[in-house]
Amino acid sequence: MPGAKSARSGKSAKGAPASGEAGGTRAAIIDRLKRQGALCAAEIARGLGLTPMAVRLQLYELEKEGLAQARSEPSGRGRPTKLWSLTDGAARLFPDAHQGLAVEMIQSVEALFGAAGLKKLIERHGDIQRENYRARLSGAKTLGERVRRLAAERTREGYMAEALKDGRDWILVENHCPICSAAKECTRLCANELGVFADVLGVDVAVTREEHILAGARRCAYRVRAKTHS
Repeated sequence: MPGAKSARSGKSAKGAPASGEAGGTRAAIIDRLKRQGALCAAEIARGLGLTPMAVRLQLYELEKEGLAQARSEPSGRGRPTKLWSLTDGAARLFPDAHQGLAVEMIQSVEALFGAAGLKKLIERHGDIQRENYRARLSGAKTLGERVRRLAAERTREGYMAEALKDGRDWILVENHCPICSAAKECTRLCANELGVFADVLGVDVAVTREEHILAGARRCAYRVRAKTHS
């Protein structure tokens, strides 16, 4: 599972060694819930080519560890459907980009240099992002290719990003925020990134944020729309 600490270490969240096949199934289930949100065991099983029972066994273990939770949803006249999702505690399985250090540095910069100094720091960070992303997107001939390359770079940074087609538009989805704690401390970081995306994807597009983790959403999602359609 890209980015998950449990998959990298080969251990469960409690530190116990995970057997190869079971560990792989566990990681795949966590990844699916992270990327798609609440799902029933049958949906997960179909997507992974497993039996619902095998998936449920893993989900029950994740529930015991406080990493997954279930809720019942009415399903017509039949039995309610049990939908599974990750808990807030599951965030520790994914990259945190040294969030404690980042928060401390934000607080220190503001204390030493004031709001103006912090603003300059964020702007400098944005300039570095623009330079990096423009290099990655160089040579991309279509809007779709630009969005896909940006998603690939954001995934390398720990955001578990995807580029999805939606009619004439593209949606840049980020299923994880490795700087969430820092962004909560300094919301300008998020505002800055929206501007960075708009700049590097080109003057011919408009970028709007439709879902935001800091606002309580499961993911961040950005709609990328060409300003004119030929």
